Amino acid sequence: MSNLSEYVAAVTDDTKRQKLQELFDWLTSEFPQLQIKFGWGQPMFTDHGTFIIAFKHTKKHITVSPEVAGIQKFADKLDIVGYAHTENTFRITWEQEVHYELLREMIQFNIEDKANETKFWRKAPN
Repeated sequence: MSNLSEYVAAVTDDTKRQKLQELFDWLTSEFPQLQIKFGWGQPMFTDHGTFIIAFKHTKKHITVSPEVAGIQKFADKLDIVGYAHTENTFRITWEQEVHYELLREMIQFNIEDKANETKFWRKAPN
């Protein structure tokens, strides 16, 4: 994959494809400064060369990766809206609503928290 249009077009289910397209349309409109980089078969959104958030569509859900710090900071809110999560990702099932305000908070947190970061990933805590 080399762009979002190709990535979205690869989704064969019309409803899922539309939901994914709406998510990416929202994200690129809200955060036009973010660059898109493809890695590990998924679009990753970056700011000044550092990772901010990534999305991957699967048969059952959209996996969202905001790094461990993003999950830790927003775990309670993820629980409240009903998104299952692990240490590094959370899942939005195709049946669930996309909570754009929560996504906005997570992305904004990563942008601000990583403003002075020079590496792609956060430094591991000591």
